Order: sequence, then C-alpha cells, then structure tokens
Amino acid sequence: MTSCGWLWLYAGAGLMLAELLAPGFVVFFFGLSAASVGLCRFAFGEALTPTWQLAAFSAFSVLYLLFLRRWLKRVFMGTVTTSATDFEDDMVGRFAKVTAAIAPPKTGRVMVGDAEWTASAAAPIAVGADVKVVARDNLTVRVEPV
Repeated sequence: MTSCGWLWLYAGAGLMLAELLAPGFVVFFFGLSAASVGLCRFAFGEALTPTWQLAAFSAFSVLYLLFLRRWLKRVFMGTVTTSATDFEDDMVGRFAKVTAAIAPPKTGRVMVGDAEWTASAAAPIAVGADVKVVARDNLTVRVEPV
C-alpha cells in the first residue's frame, strides 16, 4: 500500500501540472502545499496525523499564496515600462495639404508628409488648402486651416 506521504506528493504534482490548464498562478501553490505536506509526512512519520496534515496543508497554502505568489509572479511576469513619448500625438502640430475637399460632416483627404490620411474639420476646406493637424482619432485626423 502506498504511504500517505507519497499520496500527498502525487496530489501536489497533479495540482502543479493542473496550473497549465487553469491560468492565474494559484493552483500551483496548492500543489506546492500538498508536496510540502508529503515531505513533512516523510520527515515526521506517524506523528503527523491526518488532522495535522490538513492543518499543515491549509497553513502552507495560505503562506505560499500570501508571500510566495507575489514574488514569483513578479519574477515570471516582469515589469512594464512606459515611454515618455506619446505615439498617438506625433501627428498633432504637423502641416498638411488637402487632397480631397472636406465638407462637414463628410470627411476628406489630406497629405501629411508622404502619407495620405482621412481628415475631418469643423468648417469646409477646399482642395489644395494648407491645414494643420490638431488631433487624431484612430485613422482620421482633425485639421483646421492655416
């Protein structure tokens, strides 16, 4: 018959593998707790009764989740750094030339540098007029006459 220590180790290994199916990095620590109880069972033998085994499993689970999860999650996930450059506003302030008339509420087209963009404006703007980009909404720039 398989000893109780081996059963805890098998349960721990199964729970750690189950983490692959249930993302969230929580089930792993229950598996680690079960494995710890299995090792304690081998170390203390019959002195670790089933009641104490369950108590140890609960204590290890809480301790691992509170302290070890935060640290390991930081190790595996890394940190996110943000750049001071806001890439959404790189168009704002640039000058453009209207290539298709803008007649609100309909959009027109403007040439900004070497790329043509859909453009909107508060007032009608004729083809060939010089404009300035004042905002960008996804792939549409808002312009106003210069």
